[in-house]
Amino acid sequence: MCGIAGYSLSPDSDVPRTLAAQALLAGIAERGADAAGYAFRSPRSPVVVHKQRSGASRLLDQVEIDADATDVLLHVRDYTKGHPTIESNNHPIRHGAVVGVHNGIIFNDEELLESYDIEREHPSMTVDSEAIFALAELSEGRTRVLEELRGSMATAWMDERQDGVVFCARGTGRPLWLGEGDDGALFASTEHALEIAERYTGLHLAKRELPEGTLAGLEHGRVAWQERFSTNDEFEERQLPAVRAPQERRSCLRLLATLATAA
Repeated sequence: MCGIAGYSLSPDSDVPRTLAAQALLAGIAERGADAAGYAFRSPRSPVVVHKQRSGASRLLDQVEIDADATDVLLHVRDYTKGHPTIESNNHPIRHGAVVGVHNGIIFNDEELLESYDIEREHPSMTVDSEAIFALAELSEGRTRVLEELRGSMATAWMDERQDGVVFCARGTGRPLWLGEGDDGALFASTEHALEIAERYTGLHLAKRELPEGTLAGLEHGRVAWQERFSTNDEFEERQLPAVRAPQERRSCLRLLATLATAA
């Protein structure tokens, strides 16, 4: 069980970029403590990635998002496949032009990479999530390849060939919430994380859970489009509790309050 979150803002939005990212990260912190990371992009700029092997509480006060950034991804990891001692296994994951985050387990990742003759981004990588972003790069975000993934999935990614777009997809077995407001579109693994972001940024969001089998495009601070796809439910998975690191939640919320006061 991992946690994902992020946002899309218009270039002229006055939402505090770093504080919004910190609030979302604190909101998902309880979902994993093996690694944490974030990525952001400013208009016509490459994606910047920062990740480390720790819980969110040791990353929160180091988060720094450029003031003109429009797109952000966040992740906390409770790993299943791909040991976190190998940095490239931790999220956000880059494959070519695509940088993404994933909550869930893909069971046929090796088969898909082999069938499409795709090499790992780094030879030491073994994380199953890379298959999502390898296929996303290959298809440039078309839903057809998502139907080939067998396993549980809530995911989001940015493609450096498509400026200003954040792709969010929910397959099966994992939650994904969207929040839309006048100043931006946010997403997170839980509604509670969106509520924390509202509290600290002043945003007012219309919140809804993305249906399973849905790909949404967030662009310039709004949900610009949605497409449906068929999910592959032919797998068995042990159910894990959503709260994996309750101490991370407590630590992050205390630190977030301090950071917000100083901002």
